[in-house]
Amino acid sequence: MTNDDRRRTAEAVLREAAPHALIPAAQRLLAGRVGARSVTLLMADYGSAVLQPVPQPPHGAEAVPAHHGPPGRSYSTQVPVVERTEDPAVVLAHLPITVRGDRLGVLCVELPAADADAATVSELAEFATALGHELLAADRDTDLYLQARRRKRLTLAAEMQWQLLPGRGCARDEYVLGAHLEPAYAIGGDNFDWSTSAEHLTVTVTDGMGQGIEASLLANLTVNALRNARRAGVGIADQASLADQAVYAQYGGVVYASTLLLRFHLDTGLVDVVDAGSPQLFRQRGGTVELIELEGQLPLGMFEETQYEEQTFHVAPGDRLVIVSTGVHGARSPDGGLYGERTLRRTISASRLATPHETARAVVHGLIEHFGSHDLAADATVVCLDWKGRPGAPRTDEPPPSTRT
Repeated sequence: MTNDDRRRTAEAVLREAAPHALIPAAQRLLAGRVGARSVTLLMADYGSAVLQPVPQPPHGAEAVPAHHGPPGRSYSTQVPVVERTEDPAVVLAHLPITVRGDRLGVLCVELPAADADAATVSELAEFATALGHELLAADRDTDLYLQARRRKRLTLAAEMQWQLLPGRGCARDEYVLGAHLEPAYAIGGDNFDWSTSAEHLTVTVTDGMGQGIEASLLANLTVNALRNARRAGVGIADQASLADQAVYAQYGGVVYASTLLLRFHLDTGLVDVVDAGSPQLFRQRGGTVELIELEGQLPLGMFEETQYEEQTFHVAPGDRLVIVSTGVHGARSPDGGLYGERTLRRTISASRLATPHETARAVVHGLIEHFGSHDLAADATVVCLDWKGRPGAPRTDEPPPSTRT
């Protein structure tokens, strides 16, 4: 049987398994194929702090750190890690489970050391990816894997926000994108969204006014209004205008949503942008981190029938963009110190070699240290995008962003 045949067989077995029974199906398949003695699924919790077992204790293994130890190294570096055990005849292979850039967790497979060659580990890594696709499909029909991600109960507002999010990462040949939200279990009004097509990537970061359920309802309306307009095929200025009308019609200007909209042209690196509020955009090019100064326009829903204008700038291969919500760049420590642009620049520079996911997490971690507590005063969102571009795409040292009318 060829490798392609083996992969198709594995995918067929997973597809035929009941949504809640993917791990037993994986155990049976891998026992026969590579002599696996055990198979454990570890899911990243909502805060990306630990990897939680499925099923949860007392029937499953204990949670492990998401950034330390063999499973954590596999999760954070996105490469297989083979761990030696006390029994020299047995090893543990830790395989990252990632679907198109969205990191879900780690698959841990105990197998004979004699069979843990490079080809077997590579095959197991492909199997972990196939399992990841089935996990996402299974979430439609079972709560098992969503429950496994929880270290504690989510607030209702956070439940609504996490259900609204597209994921925590996305990757294509032209870019890699990672995002992080805090407080993960009590998020209210912050949200990020993205959508990709053959020619464009659209990214939005939204900060809904208020806290709790009210902020979550506002963010839900705003994000869905933006999606509705985007799916109608209009440009981002019109997307902002239509969402503005929807929010104003519902709230009459009493509350509003600050939103940054970006549309990337994948073939050229041209970026259309509408700054409708307070999220800030940083660009790292080489060793320099700069705040991209944009023309601030009114938040969505503040006034009736606001018209928005697009600005443009370029990204070049190797550029990194970091978007932060008000809860990041406007946060203050207990003594009143502003987290601010200088600290953000320093944190972004220090994490240049990290992945976008880890950079987003590092920025939020720096914020938590600055604030002195995980109980942040406001929601904090960070989206990090590494731009690779397409072969032959122009490199440019363009002037400041220009306005398109």
